[in-house]
Amino acid sequence: MNPKELAKAIAAAAADKKAKDILLLNMVGLSPVTDYFMICSAQSATQVRAIADSIEDKLAETHGILPSHKEGYTEGNWILMDYGDCVAHIFRETERDFYNLEQLWADAPSEAYVETEGEA
Repeated sequence: MNPKELAKAIAAAAADKKAKDILLLNMVGLSPVTDYFMICSAQSATQVRAIADSIEDKLAETHGILPSHKEGYTEGNWILMDYGDCVAHIFRETERDFYNLEQLWADAPSEAYVETEGEA
């Protein structure tokens, strides 16, 4: 699975739990750490955790991979999941507005994730 396919698989798993405003940032050439960021929003800490659980479960089940690192699960305001080629950022809406990764990485080409028929 190439990095963009991984990012889309993560986004699809987030969409399964009604994540909002899913965005993929192409970090190639901008970050030595990862090729993609998947950024999404949720309305509550419970939904943030549900999205993280969905991502972890679906990628383990369908691709046999787990995140190498996960932060923020207990608080549920911003969960970071590191899958190497893609880092997932799952925010409560207020935290996403505050940290504004889209502006911080404004040089990164971005693509809104749109779920297509047959995914999910």
